[in-house]
Amino acid sequence: MDKFRDRVAVVTGGASGIGRALALAFAREGAKVILADLDDPGMAEVAQTIKSGGGQAVAVRTDVSDLGQVEALAEKAWQAFGAVHILCNNAGVAVSGGLEAATRKDWQWVIGVNLWGVIHGLLAFLPRIIAQKQGGHIVNTASMAGLIATQGLGVYNTTKYAVVGLSETLVKDLKPYGIGVSVLCPMGVETRILESERNRPSALRDSDAKRGEPVPLIGRTLSPEEVAAQVLAAIRANQLYVITHAEGLEPLRHRFQRMEQAIPKA
Repeated sequence: MDKFRDRVAVVTGGASGIGRALALAFAREGAKVILADLDDPGMAEVAQTIKSGGGQAVAVRTDVSDLGQVEALAEKAWQAFGAVHILCNNAGVAVSGGLEAATRKDWQWVIGVNLWGVIHGLLAFLPRIIAQKQGGHIVNTASMAGLIATQGLGVYNTTKYAVVGLSETLVKDLKPYGIGVSVLCPMGVETRILESERNRPSALRDSDAKRGEPVPLIGRTLSPEEVAAQVLAAIRANQLYVITHAEGLEPLRHRFQRMEQAIPKA
């Protein structure tokens, strides 16, 4: 997909951070945008910004961990614009702390958003996108934490590794349909991911849980706009991996060197 004008893009987690930047970037390129989030004021601000610039946007309150709500999001997208060409499964949350201290509610919440949110997006949107026979592109937001394990981020790591593996398979499965796939693996970005608890459902809160300190990130901190520009370039190039930071190269090399060294020599 090399042009975005008159295409329809759905962005979950679209009220802030990378999602907001993606929505605004698509709109600047002439795409119509569907925003999904739990932050109603944030979505309203993004939608109004797009409309003020002459674009079209619809905001739909959506909990991506609930398949019914994601199916309703898809229905509203087709009602509003008659098609969807780009799906960005971007919504994400994080908890910090060692796996020995992680609670069942931690696992339920983070897996529900980070992994089931992506799966629900595929279940609700893919059949319709395929049926359109117009091609398209799926963007799944993972993390460098989906490629390199980090102490203190075990629950988050688990979900993001799964999203990477899902995306690596999805690109093969969707090739016959002319639908591309990109998996976004950033390091530090100026987002509110460390404030994820603000949207944690009360039923999944653990008042007595032991929380670890936020894990310090290596490398630069990019703006969401810089990351969004890389994503749009990857869609145009039909590029699977979107690895935003050159600082990730050495940890990746080290990981695969350890794997190579573990293989018995013939």
